[in-house]
Amino acid sequence: MSVPTGPHAADGADPGIWQQIFNFADYGDLLALVHNSLLAGALLGLVGGLVGAFVIMRDLPFAVHGISELSFAGAAAALLTGFNIVAGSIVGSLMAAAAIGLLGIRARDRNSVIGIIMPFGLGLGVLFLSLYKGRAANKFGILTGQIIAVDTPQTAWLVGTSVVVLAALAVLWRPLTFASADPDVAEARGVPVRALSLAFMLILGLAVALCVQIVGALLVLSLLVTPAAAAARVTASPVLLPVLSVLFALAAMEGGILLAVGSSIPISPYVTTLSFLIYLACRLLGSRRAARAARVVPVAEPMTRV
Repeated sequence: MSVPTGPHAADGADPGIWQQIFNFADYGDLLALVHNSLLAGALLGLVGGLVGAFVIMRDLPFAVHGISELSFAGAAAALLTGFNIVAGSIVGSLMAAAAIGLLGIRARDRNSVIGIIMPFGLGLGVLFLSLYKGRAANKFGILTGQIIAVDTPQTAWLVGTSVVVLAALAVLWRPLTFASADPDVAEARGVPVRALSLAFMLILGLAVALCVQIVGALLVLSLLVTPAAAAARVTASPVLLPVLSVLFALAAMEGGILLAVGSSIPISPYVTTLSFLIYLACRLLGSRRAARAARVVPVAEPMTRV
């Protein structure tokens, strides 16, 4: 049996693995290639953080995953037929979002619809990718994200779709916040809760399609759910929650791109790891604050009889 030698012999680590994960040789030259990706990452962080805040308030993480599966199918179909991948992803997302919004009014029905859509979309996506005979990197990118392949036309699609999502959120923000926080009271006061629910599902569909382009269909939750869930651990303010969610999403997205520039692996592991670490830090901070608040609450003394 051979004995490992070299500086990594003690821990048995392969230096080639670390060079694939973190390699900053020629970093400046490589950084010039990802200007479009950094712009796309900033847009996705903004959109993902804002939409994610409503995903958490409305308890829709499962819907994000369901929509992403059909978004993947749409992107794979576009790749197979030679159409624009972003457009295919958007069409697939909107179809899933509309189905969930129309057929799943109640939470129980919604989860059933999502459970039906997810395997259907995944099966279609696998079928289309199996039929595609082009570059394997194109197949892999739909699932796990791409970093340098964000070209100028794709950036234009991302910018245009982001503007639509942000404009829709600006118009619907107040009634949507009210309907998300207390739907029964909102409906009693005349707020069109069902129409808002469908409108938000379509907005969510567009946001998922945007995120699939960078982080991939399999890991879109790390951008649309984890940052907002982390923010919810440290604040309950309806104003501060979306602000922190955007900041956390931007940190995970831009940090993931910058770390992935010199590596030979997809961007998604970096984004998901940063997002998860942010969530852990916020969860720990929230737990400590809750424990501290519990200790300082005075215990009421029993009344003495006179």
